[in-house]
Amino acid sequence: MNNSTSVLVVEDDRPIRSLISTALKSRDYKIETVATGNEALMVVTGHAPDIIILDLGLPDIDGVNIIRKVREWSQLPIIVVSARCNDEDKINALDAGADDYLTKPFSVDELLARIRVAARRLQYLHDMSDEKNSPVFVNGGLQIDYSSACVTVNGQDIHLTPIEFKLLSLLSENIGRVLTHNFILKEVWNQSLPNDTQSLRVYIASLREKVEEPLGEKVIQTHIGIGYRMIRL
Repeated sequence: MNNSTSVLVVEDDRPIRSLISTALKSRDYKIETVATGNEALMVVTGHAPDIIILDLGLPDIDGVNIIRKVREWSQLPIIVVSARCNDEDKINALDAGADDYLTKPFSVDELLARIRVAARRLQYLHDMSDEKNSPVFVNGGLQIDYSSACVTVNGQDIHLTPIEFKLLSLLSENIGRVLTHNFILKEVWNQSLPNDTQSLRVYIASLREKVEEPLGEKVIQTHIGIGYRMIRL
């Protein structure tokens, strides 16, 4: 783990804020804590942290609005930790631009695992920034050449339909981030299939057969009722 990773904890509940802070400090993360949305925005605009852990139920600004504001200028990973546990709340936060969503009460070990996923996504964003001229994505044995629309698994060419390629590319470009059904439908089908999650499931199943089976590893993670995420191998 890179102990230079900085985390902003936005949480108005003092015991939970203390719990998260203690867990992160024990793993050598650099942390800053705030209790309000306005304080969070000041920190992010003043000296952007690497990762944000965000409660939604803040006393001044709803957390979803904070996500939208941050996404106006930054793609830094945002992990929501909230007592709001229904699917609609999760979807709203993820559609606003959150990378992940954890409900309270939560396991500290699970939170740390989510932070590690976010840190890997952060590293991927940095690598992509450093390799702007490289149109090739590599994740384990999976390789995607965006410019030629070619996909290989363990060196073998994989034939994908145009929709399958667009879907796989979208997941890879957002690796580590949970993408909601509606976000994927909008990006891949331009909202021509609103709320048609059944069609999406069919395409995901096809990708799993064509990509995951020869790869021998699970690379597309399902979040039931929410959406999908590509995981870093």
